[in-house]
Amino acid sequence: MIHTINVDRPHPYPPRVTEFTRRFWDGLREGRLLTTAGRRSGQAAFPPKPISPQDWEEEVDWIELSGQGTLYSHTTIHAAPAVFVDELPYRVCIVDLDENVRLATRYVGARNPRVGERVEIVAVRYTDHISYAARALEPANNH
Repeated sequence: MIHTINVDRPHPYPPRVTEFTRRFWDGLREGRLLTTAGRRSGQAAFPPKPISPQDWEEEVDWIELSGQGTLYSHTTIHAAPAVFVDELPYRVCIVDLDENVRLATRYVGARNPRVGERVEIVAVRYTDHISYAARALEPANNH
């Protein structure tokens, strides 16, 4: 299970939900970080895909990820598209999850990120949609 944080405003750029990705978004609402893995290879992909990008296998299984990993890279955005201007400056990052999956997302939290630090993915519940972000994994949460 992953933690959920609430944001008291609408999502500035709502995610695109398709019939295939609905399971991912519903999982986030339940505090679960889901993705797909090739049935034969067992290798996870993110975002979820109907075909395994490692071997083009058309049979995939839905799996749950721990949501914990290591911060690979980050940057602060100072100039953004119009829909994000009210949130400037904001941070984005790349996270290597423990399950050997790399993803890009927002970085939230009061302190400045450090490359190599442990992070966790959190569900971000806006007033109209759900999303996800990374934040520092506090020592008490570090298992």
